[in-house]
Amino acid sequence: MSSSFVIACVGKPSAGKSSFLNAVTDASAKVGNFPFTTIEPNQGIAYYPVDCPCRAAHAAKESCKPRYGWCADGRRFVPVRLLDVAGLVPGASEGRGLGNKFLDDLRQADVLIHVVDASGTTDDNGRETKGYDPVGDIQWLRKEIEDWVFGNMERRWGGIVRRHIAVKASIVDTMHAQLAGYGTVRSIVQRAVDQLHARFGSMDLDKWDMERVRDFVRVFLDERFPTVVALNKIDMPDADKNIAAIVRRYRGPDPRDGVRAENIVLTSALSECFLRKMAKQKIITYAPGDAEFSTDAPGLRPADERTQRRLDNISDLVLFRYGSTGVQDVIVRAVEVRGFVPVFPVKSFSVFPECILVRPGTTVREFARRLHSDIDRAYAGAETVGAIQLAEDDAIVAGKNNIIRFM
Repeated sequence: MSSSFVIACVGKPSAGKSSFLNAVTDASAKVGNFPFTTIEPNQGIAYYPVDCPCRAAHAAKESCKPRYGWCADGRRFVPVRLLDVAGLVPGASEGRGLGNKFLDDLRQADVLIHVVDASGTTDDNGRETKGYDPVGDIQWLRKEIEDWVFGNMERRWGGIVRRHIAVKASIVDTMHAQLAGYGTVRSIVQRAVDQLHARFGSMDLDKWDMERVRDFVRVFLDERFPTVVALNKIDMPDADKNIAAIVRRYRGPDPRDGVRAENIVLTSALSECFLRKMAKQKIITYAPGDAEFSTDAPGLRPADERTQRRLDNISDLVLFRYGSTGVQDVIVRAVEVRGFVPVFPVKSFSVFPECILVRPGTTVREFARRLHSDIDRAYAGAETVGAIQLAEDDAIVAGKNNIIRFM
């Protein structure tokens, strides 16, 4: 695995989480329209496409053989880990349904993908219905995560404040110590504190009331768990009106319910699954993310009447209307919302065996340390394309110095 980047796929039962996972990975999650289809977190590998430097370097195609993922016509597909976190229901933060276990699974994630049933055909518990407003799903998921973090802090708040005063710590250090268990780093806490002060004014920690604590939790969650909403089942009746209502609600410049308008992606996971299946059976030619498929390429098998009818429906109701199934777009948005940088460590500037996603702001020396302790110990410098020397504390930036050879 060439990247530690982790995406958690979350949402209520039967919204299409398992279908989404199967659409973008080779995992085999159970699929069913009933609560708690997923009992343990399913893991798979999805792929994030980036421009491969092999094209700019004029490297022969046969020389570009990635250790992980693959390269096709100058596009590198970099693996990222995807978790399908088992079904959450309202009240999970209080132990309802399958409870805090699944909230705990979120600690591993860098970003969340919230799969929402845009058709309104499943209620808040994942049971079949008609006319359900999917806006409620976005709201309750955020509320469950917020209540989970806030509840943990509220129970310990007195002790947190006493220790903060006793050791004369900064607000950032105190809050980072409390939030480290959520897989956070200090820079995230710093940004959350800065935002809190910008919105509500600076205030010493011992003066915070519970409303201020909740305000902090909200801005912390915006930083720690950025969320991409995959509006799924877009080809079903009533999806159009629900999509329009959701887009209107989240149109503003600031996040609402933890969601920004640019992080809403329209998807049809079952369509993507079906197209990939037909491509494997050589009934169509299709690549993930394509706006169309072909049934008349040489060597393809003919489709039976039922299969052709379904292919026609996907073409008309999904691909023609929306440009793709949206599934690959969700993965791209999930990586980009975090700003992760693709880095190519090389021995030669004509062969690119690895591509590793790193957090924004990662320095050259930090990257060396991450690659291997031997590289870090023997570090004698680094350079990028054009024999440009890199300083240890240079931040790695895509397109500038993200192809690195260590001396």
